[in-house]
Amino acid sequence: MGLRADILVLGLTAGVIGSLVGGLLLGIGLGMVTQGAHAGWILVLPAAPLAGLSGLWLAKRLVKRMQLEDQ
Repeated sequence: MGLRADILVLGLTAGVIGSLVGGLLLGIGLGMVTQGAHAGWILVLPAAPLAGLSGLWLAKRLVKRMQLEDQ
């Protein structure tokens, strides 16, 4: 069973990294769209799923580390 601190750090890290990744893609993509470059939608549309995937990746890494500690 994971420690409360591990889960807290996972949530904080996933939130910060997700916000940075999603915000960066959203900001650059919307900046391109407002300037008339429709290719910016390629950055805007996957911004939220990519931000969520970073949290999923961190969670899987935590589970793998905890399984190794239990053995």
